[in-house]
Amino acid sequence: MDFRKTFDSIPEQFDKWRPRYCDELFKDIIEYAAIQAGKSVLEIGPGTGQATEPFLKTGCDYLAIELGENFAEFTKKKFGCYENFHIVNDDFETYDFGGRKFDLVFSAATLQWIPEEIGFPKIFHLLKNGGTLAMFMTRTDERTPNGTLYDEIQKVYDEHFYVETRYTCSLEYDNVVNYGFTDYHYRDWKQTRIYNADEYVEYLAGSMVEHITLKEPYKSNFYNGVHEAVVKAGNKIILNDTIALYLAKKPVVGV
Repeated sequence: MDFRKTFDSIPEQFDKWRPRYCDELFKDIIEYAAIQAGKSVLEIGPGTGQATEPFLKTGCDYLAIELGENFAEFTKKKFGCYENFHIVNDDFETYDFGGRKFDLVFSAATLQWIPEEIGFPKIFHLLKNGGTLAMFMTRTDERTPNGTLYDEIQKVYDEHFYVETRYTCSLEYDNVVNYGFTDYHYRDWKQTRIYNADEYVEYLAGSMVEHITLKEPYKSNFYNGVHEAVVKAGNKIILNDTIALYLAKKPVVGV
């Protein structure tokens, strides 16, 4: 099963429940890559645009490439008021950019869908000398802040969570240095989300890739079980997020 377009079937839910990134992350990327009017920026897989607007506001020449038809249309409507916004509905892996080069290529939780031996060399080729690659995502810890509630939810998973195909996509971000990139480093920020039972179920159904593929009777049994566990624990679940940012540069030739 190709999971790459799973979220494309629920753009409104995805846009509502996908965790947002902090302002500090965007400030760091924009300053590190010196993005401003006249600079060219490529976003790989914007989804519904959780990471798009801060870059548009710089006045840069922005291009997105989005595989999902519904995502592309949703994002086009969302940011169509920006004259510097452009989007292509196509597959990054095979799309021909026609010799175009970028000062910044960035991806918010998308590159793990692309094999590194395809993604990293293509990005390196697309960047100008001295250009920046920025990769970021949210990693969530539910075990530490929730104690026995986490254990009860895991019991629900064990009993009712069944999908035909498991999501196995992953990316070793450190491997970027094996493809010619330099000045590689990592930064992160912390944030906390708190949901009640209804919100948590909607969050799972709207932003977790395997959960979207659940079929009956597993689907109802699973969500009912999770909902009941959160209600019994005081109708509150805490999610501790780490917003992780990886930055790297394409070297300047001759330096």
